[in-house]
Amino acid sequence: QVQLVESGGGLVQPGGSLRLSCVASGSIFSLYGVGWYRQAPGKQRELVAAITSSGRINYVDFVKGRFTISRDNAKNTAYLQMNSLKPEDTAVYYCNAWSGISDYWGQGTQVTVSS
Repeated sequence: QVQLVESGGGLVQPGGSLRLSCVASGSIFSLYGVGWYRQAPGKQRELVAAITSSGRINYVDFVKGRFTISRDNAKNTAYLQMNSLKPEDTAVYYCNAWSGISDYWGQGTQVTVSS
């Protein structure tokens, strides 16, 4: 099993930056892919970015050029660097870790982009 804890969310002005962290425990983190998702009130949860256990990265179009996903297996941590934030980026951001047989979710961290 894997436990995930997100942190780094908060209130930021449009154009600002935040760095989200996802710390994993309970298993071999390097064997899991990691995805960052977000969910705004009244909307479906959506994928933001993902990085596989082999390092392949995908971004959705609305964050390309602004967000960067990375991981540090020695620290059992994945990151989402978010730059040039927009009000429409406001959501709860969740970390997901997956293997071939199971996946796990963190509790989420709130990101609010507002002036």
